[in-house]
Amino acid sequence: MNSQDIGEAGRQRGAFSRSDKFLNFTVVTPNYNMGEYLGETIESVLRNLRPGDEYLIVDGGSLDTSVDVIRYYGDRLTGWVSERDDGYADAVAKGFRQARGHYLCWVNSGDLLLEGALDKARTALEASGADLIFGDDLLIDDAGKVLQVTNGHAADLRAMMLYAGWTPLQESCFWTRDVYERVGGIDPAVKYAADYDFFLRISLAGRCQYLPAVFGAFRRHDGQLSMVKTALYKAERERCRSRELAALPRNPWLPLITAFFWLKVRWRVRMLAKKRNMSHLEGESVMAVPSQDTRNGEGSTHGA
Repeated sequence: MNSQDIGEAGRQRGAFSRSDKFLNFTVVTPNYNMGEYLGETIESVLRNLRPGDEYLIVDGGSLDTSVDVIRYYGDRLTGWVSERDDGYADAVAKGFRQARGHYLCWVNSGDLLLEGALDKARTALEASGADLIFGDDLLIDDAGKVLQVTNGHAADLRAMMLYAGWTPLQESCFWTRDVYERVGGIDPAVKYAADYDFFLRISLAGRCQYLPAVFGAFRRHDGQLSMVKTALYKAERERCRSRELAALPRNPWLPLITAFFWLKVRWRVRMLAKKRNMSHLEGESVMAVPSQDTRNGEGSTHGA
């Protein structure tokens, strides 16, 4: 297949060293047979890029229109490849192995970055000195209409992940290359819960900060990994969580701590499912909604 190699070919934008004033982003999109939505994902990322930023697409040998879509945007991409891989975690890891950016994120095919998201994330990372920032997102339907604003707030990300199995909203997470390398990056061996595993390791090793803003949009559609294979995802997530708990000093209070955070997350999921102060966005086309502040929300679906 005539693809642009994600290692060297197709690097249209260059890269900046860490000593430069401008700190660049690398965005990776893994894709497999998502041609129906891929164009919107690509458009959402391209409108966020600044000179020096990178955008890599790793396709797993799609059999639908995906490669045609990628080729259409080819001269605006840093690089792309279409070849068989071992799942989405393998694809993401492959992309980040070629990344030169100081800051990193990934956007799954079908999901979106809101306009201005990378600028907001870049500013927040530079100002805060955090290893990871995470925020809120939009839940959208397959036609791109906003269903709700999901609040990703967690006062203690480490505790929420380690004791309650909570996961930040992946399309609204941004981190430094340094922490990515420090925790060992995405583990391709984790087939279903790679996002949980990766952010859990960052929460244990780095400084994480919530930012009350919407950065991305998560699309609800048929065939999503975490929906179709929920049981496998949960089982793998529990293995990752147990691995990290086993590495901690023995704590006789662990069952009570776990129960507290588990109940806290479940209560908030049930009682505070969305940011009600942002309900004016519901029904809007996602492409018309920019990244914006979400302060004064009334609760959190995912965090505490």
